Amino acid sequence: MAEITSGGMELRVFTEPQQGAAYDDLLSVAQEAERLGFGAFFRSDHYLTMGGDGLPGPSDAWITLAGIARETSTIRLGTLMTSATFRHPGPLAIAVAGVDQMSGGRVELGLGAGWFEAEHSAYGIPFPDTRERFDVLEEQLAVITGLWGSAGGFSFEGEHYTVRDSPGLPKPAQAKPPVLIGGGGKKRTPALAARYADEFNLPFMPFDDGLVQNDRVRRACEEIGRDPASMRFSSALVLCVGANEAEVARRAAAIGREVDELRENGLAGTPQEVVDKIGRYAESGQTRLYLQTLDLQDLDHLRLVAAEVMPHIADR
Repeated sequence: MAEITSGGMELRVFTEPQQGAAYDDLLSVAQEAERLGFGAFFRSDHYLTMGGDGLPGPSDAWITLAGIARETSTIRLGTLMTSATFRHPGPLAIAVAGVDQMSGGRVELGLGAGWFEAEHSAYGIPFPDTRERFDVLEEQLAVITGLWGSAGGFSFEGEHYTVRDSPGLPKPAQAKPPVLIGGGGKKRTPALAARYADEFNLPFMPFDDGLVQNDRVRRACEEIGRDPASMRFSSALVLCVGANEAEVARRAAAIGREVDELRENGLAGTPQEVVDKIGRYAESGQTRLYLQTLDLQDLDHLRLVAAEVMPHIADR
């Protein structure tokens, strides 16, 4: 099996609890991911299923991550992506800082503009147009990072949020939890990433389109005098790995997907195929992959990846 040796690739587990997961399900996955050596456990931040009954119902991302923070010890924890429409920036900064303290400094904040209108309608959350949502996101990024970084007396005046003489407390355990921004927007997304993000994430994007988007982010960094090398690049891909074709087919069927489609658009196939595909991402300058794990009962899936994929992509 070919080895990936140019910079390595960190694998992270990414879950979608709105599709149907109790807290105990998430905890089991997080603890097994930690035991197996995955770099992080991330979850989406959604309040409505996107197919199926969604039972037992949605859970709040930061409440569940707080619980998991106390039941793990080394694995990093975060969101892809918290929606800026869900919370005011001050309380969100407090919540994330609190979970960071509870975890001993293992939290990362993925923050986006939000896109799923139905969940807003279902739970009484305002859903402004795209331009306003990005305005809200930009102000939230300014307020959250400002509160974390201030020595007290932080103030901010925007169109959507005004902060006056805030003590900027509590502080996270880390100097600043890493901030993730992602998406395919051509202008504002790269500009916001260049200004605020430690990591830029490509969500389920065709490989070649992702190369173009990452170049936009690099140019946006250069335009404000930031070294593009200071940005980490990553992708999120649906995971469907099997020791043989029958196992790949079984896992695809369990999540309601077709094998050929997953091979085209996700991280699917035998371990050898998956290692080869990961190599393309590593060669493009990406250093993390978020493995969208949809069947949370199938912990053997993660065990197979840890045993047959992870050893071939570690940094040498």
